[in-house]
Order: sequence, then structure tokens, then C-alpha cells
Amino acid sequence: MKKFLVPIDFSDTSVNAAKYTIDLTKDIPDVNIILYHVYSRISFATLTSREEGSRQMVTEAELNEIKVKISKGNDNITCVAEEGSFIENIGDYVMGNFIDLVIMGITGSSRITQVFMGTNTLNVIRHINCPVMIIPPAAEFTGIKKAVFISDFKDVARTTPFYALKKILDTFKPKLEILNVDSEHYVELTDEYRLEREAMEDKLGSYKPEFFFLRAFDFLDGINQYVETKNIDAIITLPRKHSFLSQLFKTSHTKKLAYHSHIPIIAIPF
Repeated sequence: MKKFLVPIDFSDTSVNAAKYTIDLTKDIPDVNIILYHVYSRISFATLTSREEGSRQMVTEAELNEIKVKISKGNDNITCVAEEGSFIENIGDYVMGNFIDLVIMGITGSSRITQVFMGTNTLNVIRHINCPVMIIPPAAEFTGIKKAVFISDFKDVARTTPFYALKKILDTFKPKLEILNVDSEHYVELTDEYRLEREAMEDKLGSYKPEFFFLRAFDFLDGINQYVETKNIDAIITLPRKHSFLSQLFKTSHTKKLAYHSHIPIIAIPF
């Protein structure tokens, strides 16, 4: 049985991500959806064990209310509430319960709201060893018929997590397009590009991927243009792991996509 974890902070965005998950898994057999909430630890000495238990019960009851509202007859929904630190807890839960996919929402159109509203989502991507599907606010499920996998075509045999990528493709069964975005002229004609494409075909040939090269001086604009013209339903990307200072002062491609895309993004760690 596959396990999809949906973090819930009771915001409209997180509830919408849960609704999206219900529709997403409608035709996928044997999927357990876990609505997951971490409430903060209170260190007051006067807090009794009974009061701690009440917090647990109230949180679980709120999760169950969401479950009832969105279930659409789905019986494979579990509610889990834990006390602690969100990033630490979710990392332990994903590893200890063999989670296949984390599905969560993200909000924030301005720089300020990005910092506060998107931090948890982006931290999850960086700190757990599990694919994360990011659901834009107000997104509605219309099917994942066509997905684009974005590759830099650099040492793909070593740097692409093909096992995790194949699991995603086997789960959702989309038509696969593989896209390279670059600002240089005629990159697709180089010997290096051909070798990397052959390596990609060797690993993913059974999925009959189509390859595309896009010359764009702005990565985000290039992706948005491609998604709109090709009617893409999901973007698959590999977020690069940078140092703390790089993350602090430099906007990565995955961050840009997460905040601006109108379709789900699946980030696969590597």
C-alpha cells in the first residue's frame, strides 16, 4: 500500500492540498492518505498530563472534521497529530512510516509572505528523503496526463534519482516530456548534450519520453512559457542542495517555481 502524507496546519491552502490529494488518488489503488499535524511543545510547568492529552484530542478532532468534509467516500484516510517541531517530526515520521509522497500547499506571492508562508514547505523539500508534491493555492485536480521533467543534462546517469523518478511515473502514469532550459545557443547540438540524452533514454526508454530543448535567458520565464504552450499538468524537478549561505542569499530555481507555478511541482531529492 502506498502512503501519501498531507501536512495540515488548518489553513485554506493546506486543506485544499488535502482535497487535491483525494481527487489525485481516486483511481490509484491501495493508497493510504495521512492528514498530519504537528502542534508546538508547551513547556509550562503547570501544564498537567490531562491538559496535554486534551490538546492531542482537540487536534485530532479538528483533523477528523477535515477528513469528514473532504473524504468523498474514501475510507483510507488516517489522522495523526503529534507534539514537537514540524521539520524534525515530519522527517522522523516519513522515515519511520515509509512514506511514498508528501503533498503540501504553498502560498505567498510577495517576498514577505514567501518568507513566512513558504518556509515549512521549502524546508521539507530540503530536509526529508522523500518526493514532495507542492500544490499551488486554489489548484483543482484535472488529471496528470502530461508531466515535464526538467533536467540540466549534466552527468545525468550519476545525478538523476531514476528509481524515485520511475516510482512517480509508475504511480501517476503521465505522458513524459524531458526538458532542458539553457541560455546558450545551440546547446542541443553539442556532443555532450547527445551523450546525456542517450544516458537518459537508456534509463527511461520504456516510458517513451519526448525530449525538448528551450533557449531562455530567464529560467522561470522559460518554464512558464513551456508549461502554458504545451498544456503541462505537473512539473518534476530536482532541487539542488546548496550551502546555508547560498540558500539565504540566492533564490534557487525550485523556489521560483514553487512560488510562481500554477500547476503542481514534484520535487525529488537526490
